[in-house]
Amino acid sequence: MDYAATILNHLPLTRRTSGLAGLLAKTSYLTRQQLKLITEAHAFSASRHEGQKRHSGDAYITHPLAVAGILADLHLDYPSIAAALLHDVIEDTPTAKDEIAQKFGAEIASLVDGVSKLEKLNFNSRSEMQVESFRKMMLAMVQDIRVILLKLADRLHNMQTLDSVPPEKQSRVARETLEIYAPIANRLGMNSLKTELEDLGFRYAHPFRYRVLDKAVRRGEGNQRQFVKNISEKLNRALREAGLNATVTGRKKHLYSIYRKMETKKRSMADIADVFGFRVIVDSVDECYRVLGVVHQIYKPMPGRFKDYIAIPRINGYQSLHTSLFGPGGTPIEVQIRTTEMARVAETGVAAHWHYKETDQEVPPPQARAREWLASINEMQSSANSEEFMEHVKVDLFPDAVYIFTPKGEIMRLPRGATCVDFAYAVHTDVGNRCVAAKIDRRLVPLRTQIENGQTVEIITAKTARPNPSWVNFVVTAKARAAVRQYLKNLRQNEAQDLGRRLLDQAMRDAGTPLRKISNERMQALLTELKLKSADELFRQLGLGERLAPLVAKTILQPAAVAGSAAGATSEPASAPTPIAIAGTEGLVVSYARCCHPIPGDPIMGYLSAGRGVVIHRNVCGNLSEYRKQPNKWITVSWQAGIDREFSAEIRIDVDNRPGVLAEVASRIADAGSNIEQVSIDERHDDSAAMLFSILVRDRKQLAQVIRSIRRMKVVKKLSRTCT
Repeated sequence: MDYAATILNHLPLTRRTSGLAGLLAKTSYLTRQQLKLITEAHAFSASRHEGQKRHSGDAYITHPLAVAGILADLHLDYPSIAAALLHDVIEDTPTAKDEIAQKFGAEIASLVDGVSKLEKLNFNSRSEMQVESFRKMMLAMVQDIRVILLKLADRLHNMQTLDSVPPEKQSRVARETLEIYAPIANRLGMNSLKTELEDLGFRYAHPFRYRVLDKAVRRGEGNQRQFVKNISEKLNRALREAGLNATVTGRKKHLYSIYRKMETKKRSMADIADVFGFRVIVDSVDECYRVLGVVHQIYKPMPGRFKDYIAIPRINGYQSLHTSLFGPGGTPIEVQIRTTEMARVAETGVAAHWHYKETDQEVPPPQARAREWLASINEMQSSANSEEFMEHVKVDLFPDAVYIFTPKGEIMRLPRGATCVDFAYAVHTDVGNRCVAAKIDRRLVPLRTQIENGQTVEIITAKTARPNPSWVNFVVTAKARAAVRQYLKNLRQNEAQDLGRRLLDQAMRDAGTPLRKISNERMQALLTELKLKSADELFRQLGLGERLAPLVAKTILQPAAVAGSAAGATSEPASAPTPIAIAGTEGLVVSYARCCHPIPGDPIMGYLSAGRGVVIHRNVCGNLSEYRKQPNKWITVSWQAGIDREFSAEIRIDVDNRPGVLAEVASRIADAGSNIEQVSIDERHDDSAAMLFSILVRDRKQLAQVIRSIRRMKVVKKLSRTCT
């Protein structure tokens, strides 16, 4: 007699018939002591939930039992099963975590606490609180992946019993399931759980579409069942003749998969060819490839529709051979070929080897890949706010992978559409931060080039290189985007602090007292008054335009001015405003207005824009009249000597409208040593045209050279520099 039966025989009759018997039968793989603890967990949970009912009217204990049963079907360890039985006692009963820890141990208490914190998640709104809740859920999974396995089982049973809740809640919970929980199950390789979550989510999120599609599939089931039976028999017969011991099963694609294919490919159901497919299970990898040969002899393969996920597994550890064939009458059919072990992994993913994890020397591929993903999530969360973190994780939840090679022949997986920069960050964050060029199949390519299957990618780095802000516009992986944003965030803060210090010093000098003469005590008093932690934080806010330097300077000097008056002292007259020197290298906290395109040599003014720092305008800019209504936000600025970089300038040229004139003007601009950023035709008539050129110049002197060169052209009627 096994352990489960022994324990069951010693239970009171009421508990033998309470549903515990079925759970103990499913957990017969556990030891006697572990089964005893599960029995105690059931008794504790039943007593705490006594009198509580679910929406269906069933006793509440039926829910923890069902969740535990789902995990038992996956052969999870005993702490997971016990935690499933106890997962609602902290949330729904007056039970503390410490009490569970004292009775069942710290490990089980931690799992119960981890799931309890997730119970109030609501993804229907995009508020900051709900985004932060999503972050907490993912981080709980990072700490112990069993937390999310338990949550997935909890969600599955709630979806199975969703009929008893109001329709509006059905729709909300179903959308959460399709957007978050089903993708997580897929990312962990748990196909059977993902499939059921998707079909249930589809049923309640889109009830009408579900009914129509379900009816259409059922209508054709009779003929399709015979079709599948005939092909299965033919495949079985051919495999036996080839001496292969294989199990062939026909399968129907689940409804949500059919619906998604119809939606993404904009096709009707009649146009979806592979509604039914076939799965062949064998004992070894060698037999998988032999089966493939037999199958291709029976039915002709479709060109370009073969995928070898055995040699190159999917990102969630899934392995199988996929081939699409022309079946009877030219009907397309799909065949998947895998070993028994691969089939188990395909259905349960990261949970496939859980029961044996303590004795296995080698970490199974699904768990290894899950750990890699969790490690990347942990890295992301340390450098992103809640909304960015949610965006990063959602990107990673929907991978459509391409497989590429490193120069050493190692295989790497990246989402479809990934660029060379994504590859660089996938290798290592330092490689991404320092990459300057890339080679694909030994040919130099731009860093923004998208990578395709089977290519070999090599990254060229330089010690002095830094991430380019424009990378954010084309990288697709969460790791690359998070790394670039974190670098820019740190860079922006450093630049803002430096600029803010200069702005405050200028304002203080204008008032007659330089910043260096302010005592530490007075500065600390100011920080306390402004509720800031440090002077660096004050300088950062000043640099980003969140505070105005003249007002902060007045606040600093006010006590000194009062004290001076009391002592009969006279303050020094304020000197003329000292301009801030603009070097052109301030980066993200100094920008140049697109309305007037200031360049070195232009008389300029600076406007403090909240969040953007200082925006530089030409003194003749038409927008200055509007901005002058807020004089406190204007600062005096000037160009630093010897600036070595190029700036955008815009010129308008009225020319005779004849063939080749655009090329002639462009040639003159190039001869003057200037590059063209952009060109457009502003107006065009029969005899004339107006062209707008955005060009790069070092200063007013070079711009004047360009203008003189163009004006010498006979076709040019008028030339002017644009300014709003």
